[in-house]
Amino acid sequence: MSEIDARLEQLGLVLPEPAAPVAAYVPVVVSGNVAYVSGQLPFVDGKLVTGRLGENVSLEQGIEAAQACGVMILAQLKAAIGSLDRVERVLKLGAFVSSTGDFTDQPKIANGASELMAAVFGEAGQHARSAVGVPVLPLGAAVEVDAIVALRPA
Repeated sequence: MSEIDARLEQLGLVLPEPAAPVAAYVPVVVSGNVAYVSGQLPFVDGKLVTGRLGENVSLEQGIEAAQACGVMILAQLKAAIGSLDRVERVLKLGAFVSSTGDFTDQPKIANGASELMAAVFGEAGQHARSAVGVPVLPLGAAVEVDAIVALRPA
């Protein structure tokens, strides 16, 4: 068992099957030693988390949704590169939060994914980040998170 697989097990995380793209794109593009992971949507207990923060999704549900996006990022990466032990550093996460105009806790929501990366990869999981409020996301999702990840050579 790889080091990261062991850490996932310790955290009680099971990676799902990577979600299929919903439009004309690929889930992960690897160029040189960098992987670009397309925006991932939040699936909790097999169901897409939909709605808007500040309207019908609670802060706690939003954080859980962002963490679910992070889990799907890991699943996509593993499928694309074979082993998460190849991750040298999570460089950047971009978090998009479907929210009302007066909702201003997007950074707290994004922490769901950010804290997951730190828990899984340790210091290498600490990253730059953006957290942006938007009026609507694909399929009505509450949160979407994408990633840029530095890789060790295969």
